[in-house]
Amino acid sequence: MIKRLLLFLIFFIGFATFVPQTHAESNFSTSYKVDYTVNINGTTHAVFTISLKNKTDKYFASSYTLKVGFPTISNVKASDPNGGISPNIKRMEDGQQISLTFNKDALGKNATIPFTISFDTPDIASQNGSIWEVNIPGLANQNDFEDFGVSVTVPSSFGSPLFIKPDTGSKSLTFSKEQLGRSGISIAFGTKQTYAFSLNYHIRNNHLFPLKTEIALPPNTSYQHVSLSSISPKPLAVREDSDGNWLASYLLTPSQTMTVNVKGNTFQSLSPEQDSLSQAEKTLYTKPLQYWQSNDSHILQLAKDLKTPYAIYQYVVKTLHYDFSRVSDSQERLGAVAVLNKPNSAVCLEFTDLFIAIARAAGIPAREIDGYAFTQNSKERPVFLSKEILHAWPEYYDSSSQSWVMVDPTWQSTTGGIDYFHTFDLDHVAFVIKGVASTMPIPAGGYKVSGQDAVKDISMTFDTDTAESAPQVSALISMSNTLSSGFPVNGNLVLENTGQTLFPPQEVIVKGSLPGEKISLTTQPLPPFGKITVPFSLSKTSFLTRRPDTITIQVAGKTISKTITISPFSFQYIGLIGGIFVAILCIIIFIIAAKPWRLFISQR
Repeated sequence: MIKRLLLFLIFFIGFATFVPQTHAESNFSTSYKVDYTVNINGTTHAVFTISLKNKTDKYFASSYTLKVGFPTISNVKASDPNGGISPNIKRMEDGQQISLTFNKDALGKNATIPFTISFDTPDIASQNGSIWEVNIPGLANQNDFEDFGVSVTVPSSFGSPLFIKPDTGSKSLTFSKEQLGRSGISIAFGTKQTYAFSLNYHIRNNHLFPLKTEIALPPNTSYQHVSLSSISPKPLAVREDSDGNWLASYLLTPSQTMTVNVKGNTFQSLSPEQDSLSQAEKTLYTKPLQYWQSNDSHILQLAKDLKTPYAIYQYVVKTLHYDFSRVSDSQERLGAVAVLNKPNSAVCLEFTDLFIAIARAAGIPAREIDGYAFTQNSKERPVFLSKEILHAWPEYYDSSSQSWVMVDPTWQSTTGGIDYFHTFDLDHVAFVIKGVASTMPIPAGGYKVSGQDAVKDISMTFDTDTAESAPQVSALISMSNTLSSGFPVNGNLVLENTGQTLFPPQEVIVKGSLPGEKISLTTQPLPPFGKITVPFSLSKTSFLTRRPDTITIQVAGKTISKTITISPFSFQYIGLIGGIFVAILCIIIFIIAAKPWRLFISQR
């Protein structure tokens, strides 16, 4: 008896699953060749060339259904060797269902029906700022297909790929079944991504006395440069802490509430910059802290077994499972040890905590990054929206490249395997770096006052301007106009960052003509709106020196000078001493003149 078999396959964007709903895979073999042609406007024309082979003489296929997980498709067409087929399109909750009936059944063993299904969709390629991104779904089960090949064609105006995931070892945009995998394909075209941001910080002093407080501004990292165009109100100062965060300080009067608005741009790069760490810093970033219990016995054993950053990363990806219910429930942070007991209840914080704890236990410096992450699919690339701490991911220090390397085990897990270890992306923007402490500083979006929890304080948009402004600084010499001979020549160099970008560490050359001396100093990094005072000291002159001296300072390509007078102590202060003597004499005369005198007359 010949049985009719409806072959039903499902295709989901992101996870790209082709899942047989019957036992068709044991009776039929399928081979796919899929061509994606991206137009200059981003619309993609997809052509599925499918070969369906009957492996038995007991069954035949007369129809085929393809479920496409793209929200929007158009111009759907189908055909087989016997002519065109009118497809039936049905909109589903999570995509579109394309059903067709063959013009001729695949009857008999080894009978093959080649057919095509094509459509247009805007859901594969998108331009985000100065970057074009192409995301191709993968396979849920590679063994369901005899063969599966994907070819991608993009306009020449896109340029060369910035990155290709998976890495095929070449710039070719042709992928095999094994390369496609469950995670699919992610390709980016461009050089650098730019975001424009506007951030609001709500701060309040609930005390009965003035209070100085700080807010954390988006900092430079190994992957991003930040330009701050405005801070309103202007802070008292901006400093860089030991993690590299930029902290702006404000003085609030009792019961004062203030909203600080910060605007600027971030410039994201794909490859990390070098950042040398001292041994003391490496030790600091391997210490156990709250949520990063690197001294826990279970964590220590995992570190002993796993050893390398990649092995730790893979363990976290495979062990933890994202719990979407925790995003809306705003449940408390578990930390590394607790999440090992509840691996199915993790969000980005726990993926991050577990990686950091095991890395630190293995002697690998590791930190947490909190910030913004651009996503077009919150199921594939989820973000943690509680208190607008949008996303968290770890970074580890690679001693061989001398750089902090960011990774995202959360997104590798939720995308089904897209590589976020060997190649990062341009979608992550750091707001704060947490290394010295696991809970501080608070990132933008976390500065709330009562009654404003629902107010959105983060605005991030793409910007096509990738040009970074050059650092600018003003410099002046602060010291007395007159100094005593026989003593060191002391003064201060006052530097103020008048630009929008970080003023990096600089060599400062200080010269004095009288001591005939030149000294070299190195400044600390100076964030935008920041000011620092750099003290300097030249050798003392002889006690009999009495002449002008010129102090010259060279910094950041500028030369500034100040003329001072150096004189012996007696000459310098003789006027002052004389003035003091005269003043004292006048006071004595006044006291004598004002004292009442009594006249005693002796009578005999």
